[in-house]
Amino acid sequence: MHHPQIQMLLDITGQAFSKKSWHGANLRGSIRGLSLSQVQWRPQPERHTIWEHVLHAAYWKYTVRRRLLNEKKGSFPRKGSDWFTPEDLSEKGWKQDVALLVEIHVSLQKAIEALPVKKLNQFVAGSKSTTFFELISGIAAHDVYHTGQIQLLKKLYHSDQSN
Repeated sequence: MHHPQIQMLLDITGQAFSKKSWHGANLRGSIRGLSLSQVQWRPQPERHTIWEHVLHAAYWKYTVRRRLLNEKKGSFPRKGSDWFTPEDLSEKGWKQDVALLVEIHVSLQKAIEALPVKKLNQFVAGSKSTTFFELISGIAAHDVYHTGQIQLLKKLYHSDQSN
């Protein structure tokens, strides 16, 4: 059994990503069973696709994990930062990017499990206002936020297809 604060962080990040929660859809559930057309659909030229939201979520999970483990920048498996254009627009490419999201989430959970409790109230390197506790709880909120964006994009897609 983990320390109660660590367990709470594991629970909230798990619920935001793939575990059952009171708030409805989680990130993993929001992208399950989607077609290639759905994940590539863009409501407006300057808006993001579901696929881009998935890569964005993977990147920020990677960033949090990197900060927890004090790893060097630059090891995310896609070029760039923050928002990414998918490299392989095939079904295989989509599945690979979903697998990347899942893999990074699992590695983040392992980093949270290994985090010493005393570190939770310490500031993240380079920050004078964000603690490790806030960083981890924030990535859960980030997942829930993007889940909402994806749910909205799915509704807009179906509305657009019926017109």
